[in-house]
Amino acid sequence: MTTSSPSSLTADTIKTLQFTWRNQQVRWYQSGKGSDLVFMHGWGSSASPFFPLATTLSDLRSCSMIDFPGFGQSETLKTPWSLSDYSDLVVSWLDEAGIKQFDVLVHSFGNRVLLDLLLRPEFAGRIQKIIVTGGAGLKPRRSLKTRAKLTFVKVLKFPTTFLTNSLSEWYLTRLRSSGLWKRMGSSDYSKLSGAMRQTFTQVVNSHFDSMLGQISREMLLLWGENDTATPLEQGYRLEKAIKGSALIELKGAGHYAFLDKPHEFASIVRAYLMDSDSDSLHSRGTGNSALSPA
Repeated sequence: MTTSSPSSLTADTIKTLQFTWRNQQVRWYQSGKGSDLVFMHGWGSSASPFFPLATTLSDLRSCSMIDFPGFGQSETLKTPWSLSDYSDLVVSWLDEAGIKQFDVLVHSFGNRVLLDLLLRPEFAGRIQKIIVTGGAGLKPRRSLKTRAKLTFVKVLKFPTTFLTNSLSEWYLTRLRSSGLWKRMGSSDYSKLSGAMRQTFTQVVNSHFDSMLGQISREMLLLWGENDTATPLEQGYRLEKAIKGSALIELKGAGHYAFLDKPHEFASIVRAYLMDSDSDSLHSRGTGNSALSPA
């Protein structure tokens, strides 16, 4: 593992480090002192949006943040990955960094990785306190508009059922390069190519709804009330399914609640991390708890 110069934005507070795993160069960042707090970011994002929060918590925790391959300063993927590959990367990263027991804070796609790790008995015991914000990993409840779009996509692809393999591939290539197809597709998907596009297709379809009952852990869910990427109802579904979890709504915040309401978010996280009572979430309740911002 090597260390490079910190970025100019965080020159005195955050160290930039890197390591190699499966021939991929991976960047990660560290700041603060104390027990370990690991951050995992969302799809299309990077570790850097966590920097202000990590700096705020640096007197309380040693904060470690990774740029997943394909994002931030890490190298783009050379071959397609599955969700399990990202989870395996996290295990190897923490082992190499010497991080044994740790608290974790995840956003969006980072929650898919977390849920996968929590379902690994040999690893789950290393995870202590858990904070999830705008977490992905549940099957979305599709609107009428979305269902209509998916039906239209099936209609566009229907001619391939009558074509030979070579003609079908030619047709799909032309279709995917058309303006109509690009307007129909996900904005995340349309920005990608090659291995990253194939990886996105795999991970976005990784849903844990049927497995959440296997997880029983204290878990703080911090959700922006205006989150449209992972709507608030998904947060409540997580709270209902995972015994030990409790949800707090952040008024006026969206998918990046820790950026939209930085003071409130950091205050709640700090109170939760400082509380040594293992039953803290349930002794307080949720929205009107002592963890709620003033």
